[in-house]
Amino acid sequence: MPKRILPHNHGDDLELLLERIPETEGLGLAADLFKEVSDSTRLRIFWLLCHCEECVINLSAVMDMSPPAVSHHLARLRTAGLIVSRREGKEVYYRAAETKAAQLLHRMVEDMVEIACPDILGQKGEPHSHDGH
Repeated sequence: MPKRILPHNHGDDLELLLERIPETEGLGLAADLFKEVSDSTRLRIFWLLCHCEECVINLSAVMDMSPPAVSHHLARLRTAGLIVSRREGKEVYYRAAETKAAQLLHRMVEDMVEIACPDILGQKGEPHSHDGH
């Protein structure tokens, strides 16, 4: 990035940060991922699949949505690399991908739910935690 001369010198570290700021193109992948999870239904499906492997029919029942609608959300999550699928006979099962992006998003969702819903507590008054999922 070319050296920029700032109109105002506030004595902060902005000039140092500008040396390391990612290019817009470099943040495109992150922006695309955030677009895919900007839908609360997709986030709910993703959260479920972080904790279990499930088929479209059961996800449809849980989400109270038609199988085609759930399939649409699953396709978006799969394209974003957040979930994977496997076929067993005629049934397709989905689960969260074991990628850094999926794991990070899962932790973010868990933390945001804890912040937004502090009354979701475990037996000892501690926030409910999962065993690495």
